[in-house]
Order: sequence, then structure tokens, then C-alpha cells
Amino acid sequence: MIIKNILKGIIIGIGSIAPGVSGGTFAMMLGVYDKITDAIGNFYIDFKSKFMFLCSIGLGVGIGVIGFSRILEYLFVSYEFASKFVFVGIMIGSIPSIYNEAKKKGFRRYYLLPMVLTLLLTIGLAILDNSNVNVDKITSLSFKDSVFYGGVISLGTIIPGISSSVLLMYAGVYSIILDAIGSIKIDILLPLGLGFVFVTLILSKCINFMFKRYYGWTYFMVLGFVLGSITTLIPRVASFKDLIIGLVLISISTVLSYTFSQKLLNNENSKK
Repeated sequence: MIIKNILKGIIIGIGSIAPGVSGGTFAMMLGVYDKITDAIGNFYIDFKSKFMFLCSIGLGVGIGVIGFSRILEYLFVSYEFASKFVFVGIMIGSIPSIYNEAKKKGFRRYYLLPMVLTLLLTIGLAILDNSNVNVDKITSLSFKDSVFYGGVISLGTIIPGISSSVLLMYAGVYSIILDAIGSIKIDILLPLGLGFVFVTLILSKCINFMFKRYYGWTYFMVLGFVLGSITTLIPRVASFKDLIIGLVLISISTVLSYTFSQKLLNNENSKK
């Protein structure tokens, strides 16, 4: 069980730093989202088992973040165009599983309202930023900045559908944080970790409450963020050749993402 939790944590960690992907969404597809938020928000109940569970998941997340940060940094520096199209496909492929989870406890037409609002909000932000994310504008971070962006990373880990990497791109700090993680720069990682832990402790209880009391509203709000965040990743197409390459990459990554998410969902359903 511990090994399985570590492996699940690795996938969640990759999702936490991968552009356009949410660690929270991966946690949900892996069937551990509720367990994570409950363990963090109510750790004083059955402390020993929850502590062991969080340690195994946390170890996996750390391995996923540190082990893949350099790879992602290399891809976005050397193959930015192709990488963005691949991650767009990953996002599209995850939508069906998120939608199925959103309507699991019933569907009401008014649930579409929060989805549309968050969709328009995300698209509006993309338009204001000329539909382009900022991969490497900032070259240094203060202690206070690192604490703040640690909290931002927590958003993508705790809240399904919210990609912290996209938010970091908007802020122009994505590359510098990936470099800090890959190079293990303690002066950045320490405050980054403090911000992550602080926000995680606060959000986990709030999100757990929202999903229990307002499941449909909250989930369709998340779905709107997911749909809108796709627009922030689509790069400018300079030629017809680029368009064809982009469509091929999106198609392949969408099929792989959809197949992977459905297998995970089926495995979790068969255990219930």
C-alpha cells in the first residue's frame, strides 16, 4: 500500500508542476483526493494512519516534483511550441473524467452558471495577457515572493482543475522555480515549502467543506477553470505546417490522456 501511495504521489507531483495540468485532478483520478483533504483537514482523527498516508503521498510528490522539474524545464526551453500543444491535449483528454465526476451526485442546469463564469474569467485573463503566458520574465525571487508562490503551487495540488504551473507562467516565474527545484536551491525551496504547507493546511479544510456541501457547484466551477486554462497554453501558429504539427500533437496527447484517465477511473470503480 505504501509503495502504491508513493507511485500515486509521484504522478500528483508531476501534475503539480506540469503546465496546464492539475495535481488535484490527478489525485482525484487516482482516487486519493478525498483521502488527502480529509487527512490534512482532520489529521488529529486516527492520527497514525493518516500520518503514514500523508508521508507516503508526500514522498511521492517530492520525487515527482524534483525528478521531473529539469525535464519540464528542458522541454519548455528547447521545445516550447511542441510542449504546449502536448499539454493542451493532456488537458482536453482529462475533461471527460472531470465532467463525469462533476455530475456524479446529480446534475442541475444551474450548475452551468459557475462553469460559464469561471470559463469567461480565465479566457478574459488570457486576452488581457494577449493569450500568451510568460515563461521566463523574472530572474530572481525574494523570500516573501517564494512564500507566496509556494502557496500558488499548493492551489494546483489541492484544488482539482487549477493548474499552478499556468499561474506561475502568468507571473513569469515558472522557469526560475523549476530551476530552483532541479538545482535544489535551499534559499528558494525553504520559503517555497513554507508557503506551500501554510496554504495547504488552510485550503484543505475549506475545499473539503465545499465539496461536501456544494459538490455540483464546486465541481462545475472547476470544470470552467479547466476549459478556460486550455486557452492560456495554445501557442501562436506561424504557418500551416505548424498548425498540422500542433493538431497531430494535440490528437496524440488527448487520446493518451483520455485512455489513461479512464483506466484509472475504471480501476477505482472496480474497487468500490
